[in-house]
Amino acid sequence: MIRIELSRTTLASARIGISPLTELIGALELLHRRGTGRAPWPYTRWAEQARAGLGATPPGAPLWVYGRLLDMRVRQRTPDVFHPIADSPVPRLEDELELLARTPPADVDAQFAVHCPTGAPRWLADYQRDPAGSFSALAESLASFWQKTLRVYWPEMLGALEEEVQIRARAIATAGAESVLGDLAGIARWEPPVLSLPKPKDSVMGTAERRLLLVPMLFADRRVSASTDHPSRLRLTYQCRGVAVLEPGPAPAMTGDDRLGVLVGPRRAQVLRALTVPATTSSLAAALGLPASTVSEQLTALHAAGVLHRRRAGRRVFYGLEPAGHTLLSMFDVEPGRSG
Repeated sequence: MIRIELSRTTLASARIGISPLTELIGALELLHRRGTGRAPWPYTRWAEQARAGLGATPPGAPLWVYGRLLDMRVRQRTPDVFHPIADSPVPRLEDELELLARTPPADVDAQFAVHCPTGAPRWLADYQRDPAGSFSALAESLASFWQKTLRVYWPEMLGALEEEVQIRARAIATAGAESVLGDLAGIARWEPPVLSLPKPKDSVMGTAERRLLLVPMLFADRRVSASTDHPSRLRLTYQCRGVAVLEPGPAPAMTGDDRLGVLVGPRRAQVLRALTVPATTSSLAAALGLPASTVSEQLTALHAAGVLHRRRAGRRVFYGLEPAGHTLLSMFDVEPGRSG
């Protein structure tokens, strides 16, 4: 377990951003983690297409360094130079790959000295011996992976990520970063001022004057991860809602007796469960695999019943649960919050 003590300065500096490179790395890690087995919904179809698109990419190709780093992470922390932090809160993929390709040799040496004190394994040695050539090849490999597997998904992914940023940014502005840290998916634990993450070895670290960057991910696979090597920033990645945009269509049905569905109807119950975090009509339709007109009809009825509120943020209208909606879920729902 790693315990990160977040200072008041770090919490006060929190911001949230989107990172295409982070999604790329998360997608590669998901493929590696699942091996040749079937990936869970909603990654199933994407993973099948990605494996087909990659074809016979040789095991030694630069692309697979992220899988090896993932295996290495089971035993120890790994260098963050393979996942740089951009200055912009919404960087372009091209800018992030350029930043990776230009990784400073001094950063490689410093981080390898900490994480590989007895010397880097053979498959990492070239990144220290020839950082310019090795990181450039890695950036090119990632760009090719993007074109083959993620480019066509990105417009829908970006919409889901932007919606998440809008919701969380408002929460940070009104209630502080603590409100977001207490609501992270996965098995992270927030006990102010300490955030605990599962790691192979116990360690404690402080954030001093570092700024906090929250990065939502569709390919987080319900994991929360921390990048701690940057001298002035701490990056936390976490599972973003709206991941169903990767596989449109009805989500697998809930098992067991659906008492809430019997009470309010199955479609209305679906919408209520999906609104544990505020969302728009279009994002709910994508997540639930329902026509927007059907979702709109259910939202109108639930709003009229007083279990939802409706709030405008820019050009978007977000729906969220009123106390009566939370009460319905807590009283009748066996598995509240099942939203994809």
